[in-house]
Amino acid sequence: MMRALWTAASGMKAQQLNVDVISNNLSNVNTTGYKKQRLEFKDLLYETLSRADVYEDQGRPVNMQVGHGVAPVSTVTTYTMGSLEKTDNPLDLAIDGEGFFAVRNAKGEIVYTRDGSFKISIGDGETRLVTSEGYAVLDDAGNDIILTGININQLTIGPSGELQYIDADNQVVPLGQTLQIVQFNNRDGLLKVGSNFVIPTPASGEPIPETEVEKRSVVMQGYLESSNVQVVEEIVKLIIAQRAYEINSKSIQTADEMLGMANNLRR
Repeated sequence: MMRALWTAASGMKAQQLNVDVISNNLSNVNTTGYKKQRLEFKDLLYETLSRADVYEDQGRPVNMQVGHGVAPVSTVTTYTMGSLEKTDNPLDLAIDGEGFFAVRNAKGEIVYTRDGSFKISIGDGETRLVTSEGYAVLDDAGNDIILTGININQLTIGPSGELQYIDADNQVVPLGQTLQIVQFNNRDGLLKVGSNFVIPTPASGEPIPETEVEKRSVVMQGYLESSNVQVVEEIVKLIIAQRAYEINSKSIQTADEMLGMANNLRR
């Protein structure tokens, strides 16, 4: 009887974490470039009460086993494209493909993001392209992108991330810098660190420059990639998780009632 209590409790704990993941998806439904997650489960150890044993066409053909519940095993990020929202802001960029922008954070570390809602920061006599937190966006050489002396409204960014501007003579002038766009062999292995950033891990592999991949991404200026969270889908998952939590709590209640009945037996 105690087995039922612990088994159902593991189910309740797992569904509680499942609701946490779903709630995080729903809370980020309007987060630019956010990628939804799902929780995966595994069953726990089994106790074998009777093992299958067939000898000379006689014996038991099946096992008799009882499981000990469930445990969360991983959160998997779904990297499908979100819808593209047209903003007409020359500093808003979206990536059509599997690429990531490279950014240098406050610690000097290089992190990666799909959020292309960039801004400009003026300091030390230079105008830089930065994220909303003020982190520098990097070019393909690992340097800050400098936009000093350029009319932002005349800035153009090509499909491969090359930066240009239109001068007073209406001529296109290259800036000599290109956005650093990278891909990963295993995006599921990337580690989320908050603020729409991910960092590589041994599971994801090292970043691969776009120039070295067969299927290149396309940078779209004046667009932002919306979250790929589908509200209706998450609500359905939330209902299923709630019902699973409820039925596990019912199992605990039933096991407790049976223990109470056993305790109240009279000779």
